[in-house]
Amino acid sequence: MPELPEVETTRRGIAPALVRSRIVDMIIRERRLRWPIADEFETAVRDQVIRSVERRAKYLLIRLPTGTIILHLGMSGSLRLVGRDTPAKRHDHWDLVLDSGQALRFHDPRRFGSLLWTEDDPAQHPLLKKLAPEPLDKDFNGTYLFKSTRKRTVAIKQFIMNSHAVVGVGNIYASEALFRAKIAPRRAARRITQAEAVKLANAIKAVLKSAIKIGGTTLRDYVNADGEAGYFRQKLFVYERAKQACRVCKSPVKQFTQGQRSTYWCSTCQS
Repeated sequence: MPELPEVETTRRGIAPALVRSRIVDMIIRERRLRWPIADEFETAVRDQVIRSVERRAKYLLIRLPTGTIILHLGMSGSLRLVGRDTPAKRHDHWDLVLDSGQALRFHDPRRFGSLLWTEDDPAQHPLLKKLAPEPLDKDFNGTYLFKSTRKRTVAIKQFIMNSHAVVGVGNIYASEALFRAKIAPRRAARRITQAEAVKLANAIKAVLKSAIKIGGTTLRDYVNADGEAGYFRQKLFVYERAKQACRVCKSPVKQFTQGQRSTYWCSTCQS
């Protein structure tokens, strides 16, 4: 699933082409995504000028004068800018056609993505209103992380992947941040010290910023708005490197299943 860096990379890729452009058409080829696309969607967005393209967690928000488009890439979705007359391929489910002659095209083989419309404050939408702080905002720091973990017996990796604790830290970046902070993923959240909480908060910020800088991580389906893969995979310390030598101590990287997800860690570097 595309994680925060991939979604932010996508936002940065599409925003220059979308902001201040007018939507001249909305072409929906498949309405059966994670939730059915509303019948009135095309009418609601046509002829509106896009004010901004923002991100909240893994959701993209395209703000228009009368409301906001809320979209999610799902498990395998991607957005690309194409010429409006570019023939659609299989799994190209919708086009947002702009007055520039370009179209924002959504491709999603698994159809777990979503396209929603709201005329209310999107921050109060049921999908967004209970989300935790953004990991790159100043409100997310060591003090916040330490206080929020005090009574939590859940493993620290599962805790930082919970969108009610901090948003956007998926499986890849949770493993990588814990490695950088030298914290074992099975450790109970309440057992991390204040100093470790500072290290972990800083590690989460650092790994996400690094991934955004070089376009995110492509493991299977993800491509950015230009159709290019993300290259952060080449920088991974532990994720999907089971039995390979740790890049720091040369011990073999270990793997186990945690919360139905694969976790990767170095038992020498992390405690």
